[in-house]
Amino acid sequence: MPEASKPLPATVLGFDFGTKTIGVASAQSVTGLGSPLTPISARDGIPNWQVIDDLVAEWGPQAIIVGNPLNMDDTVSDISHLSLKFARRLAARFPKIPVYRQDERLSTREARATLKSVADYRSGRMPSLDSTAACLIVSDWYSEPNWLRV
Repeated sequence: MPEASKPLPATVLGFDFGTKTIGVASAQSVTGLGSPLTPISARDGIPNWQVIDDLVAEWGPQAIIVGNPLNMDDTVSDISHLSLKFARRLAARFPKIPVYRQDERLSTREARATLKSVADYRSGRMPSLDSTAACLIVSDWYSEPNWLRV
């Protein structure tokens, strides 16, 4: 099926990989917007896999999106290699769910600005920076899907 006519997955889970914290978001094709979920703690980039298993069971995603932290000059960053390793582990752990990567340059900066503007309008607990970045990653993927599987 040509990419242009390929239907978008109804539900996706998105991850903003980090070595200490992994941001998580869910999203639906109806809106194309992400909703932040509780971030996952990681030790040297290794998450609690049971938490991820539980998220996949709860949300039943048709695809998983992992941010690809490239440098501004399109070169691969050190963290990009670790992010790819994480994406490959997801693909091996959930072989029936396609895993895609999405360019995430400046997502953390944009997430920080988004949270600052939201904080100006409401008080109380804010979503995590990492999970807000994951929201931007899945929203960007829905806007311009990268169908290249991990």
